Amino acid sequence: MFEGFKLTRIDTGEADLRVRVGGEGPPLLLLHGHPQTHVMWHEVAPRLARDFTVVTPDLRGYGESSKPETTPDHEPYSKRAMARDMVELMHQLGFEQFAVAGHDRGGRCAYRLALDHHERVVRLAVLDIIPTGEACRRADMEFGMVNWHWYFMAQPFDMPERMLGSDPDRNYLRKRDIFDPDALNDYLRCINLPGTIHAMCEDYRAGATYDRMLDDADLGNRRIACPVRVLWSRREELERFYNPVAIWRDWADNVRGASIDCGHYLAEEAPDETYARLHPFFTTAE
Repeated sequence: MFEGFKLTRIDTGEADLRVRVGGEGPPLLLLHGHPQTHVMWHEVAPRLARDFTVVTPDLRGYGESSKPETTPDHEPYSKRAMARDMVELMHQLGFEQFAVAGHDRGGRCAYRLALDHHERVVRLAVLDIIPTGEACRRADMEFGMVNWHWYFMAQPFDMPERMLGSDPDRNYLRKRDIFDPDALNDYLRCINLPGTIHAMCEDYRAGATYDRMLDDADLGNRRIACPVRVLWSRREELERFYNPVAIWRDWADNVRGASIDCGHYLAEEAPDETYARLHPFFTTAE
């Protein structure tokens, strides 16, 4: 897994990140989702590394990256804070401009990165999400029943932490046959590290408050300047609830997208098609 990649740690000043770096060529940052680690890219990253310098970290609060102290407004777990980590991470690796792809929570960090640091992000791919503020504004009973964890994990400390921490191995990643055993072991091991569950809850608390506030302020006032590629699961709820491309066109001018016939974990359930959709986007001009 990740043959030819170097595993290292980089201190961004705010967080200490576990990072894998591999390949040669233009820089490409890959960001993971909840409740996973950078290992979710194990099928796709080595292929992209044939043409890119691929950088794939654990987000702050996740995996083996550090879990910074939080604040009452949850800003240390906002996507703005995570985006600052990514700018410093790439700077330390020698990259002032780069492309980025993010899945799930990593996608939320990725588009915030493109909004807050537009001069750095040359291309953006988001996997199986719409913007946080859009999801909150459009939420109804059906959304709440499917995405109940958004509301549960955002509850005040420490009720969700106690409930999730009572049996982490059973509370997370129930559809386990879709994951490579080594990847699943990394996810579960890291979920059980001290502070991880609290940090993940803070991520969701930030999503319901700080992140949503930022999105509400930006909608109609700031746009993503770079080309955007949107990929989503054909079997999950995103396509049933929304028109993802139309929603992202409220945020960026150059948006294209497609669904993939798989579940939520695109890079692991359908790595061939995920790679086939990402590679030409990152290698050709539009």
